[in-house]
Amino acid sequence: MLDASLIPPPRCSPRPPARTVTVGLDGSRASLAAVSWAAAEARRRGVALRLLHVWDLGPDVHSPLIGHGAPEAHPRATAERVRHDHPGLDVFTLERCGEPASVLCQAAAASDMLVLGSRGLGGVAGFAVGSVALAVVARTRHPIVLVRDPEPATGGDVVLGLDLSHPCDEVLEFAFSQADLRGAPLRVVHSPGPSDGRRSEAVDTGMPSDPAASHRLARVIAPWQHSFPGVRVTGEIRPGRPARQLLVASDTAGLVVIGRRTRNSRLGPRTGGVTRTMLHRCRTPLAVVPHD
Repeated sequence: MLDASLIPPPRCSPRPPARTVTVGLDGSRASLAAVSWAAAEARRRGVALRLLHVWDLGPDVHSPLIGHGAPEAHPRATAERVRHDHPGLDVFTLERCGEPASVLCQAAAASDMLVLGSRGLGGVAGFAVGSVALAVVARTRHPIVLVRDPEPATGGDVVLGLDLSHPCDEVLEFAFSQADLRGAPLRVVHSPGPSDGRRSEAVDTGMPSDPAASHRLARVIAPWQHSFPGVRVTGEIRPGRPARQLLVASDTAGLVVIGRRTRNSRLGPRTGGVTRTMLHRCRTPLAVVPHD
């Protein structure tokens, strides 16, 4: 009789990690930039990285997150490169067939964060963001980061675009936690509207040109500064169009954070004007945090 102690235990399929950063992968330069950014983010958070490859049987050639050719080839090769560049990081691949935006929204709901590559046209015409990325941003109720640059910035501060008329805890917490994870300064930018001729002024504890806005900004920041005492925070009141002022502020940033108010119309979920402008024109990795 065979000794039961010599029989190897059955091999169980590995369970998916409880916490992950998920990144959409299609082999394009934009998605590979997103993989690089997401791998660094997963290491900062101490969670696993999930490479999600989605392909569709439909004819939509405009979707940047639909695989072409053999869908099983590049996710595994990319995973091996990530493991080589980030020893000790748990990297998983997942492949799904379906409507890409729906699959990615489901992945966002099951992840700490979803990261996508966004493609750019460059030049005076600005940028075009892939239809899938736009659809996911409009529909998901979870944070999403879009990465455009093939070599996304690893330094710089975190810039938060804040609407003082509707400051949201979800957006503030995300921005403070990102600055804390990175050991980076946090710059909170508020633009009250079209400029009346005043120059933009930094608001820390000094005397800005708009004391009322400065006091509101200080009140909003104060409790979060108490919760994240290691984060160095400055505020800026930048009169002018909010999207334009955020684009200027993003030039030296490592990450830009904006909120997106969840809204629906008869045509379905949509995004506001500031979000759309930032999606199309921001070169810096852009985090979009939905809120009610």
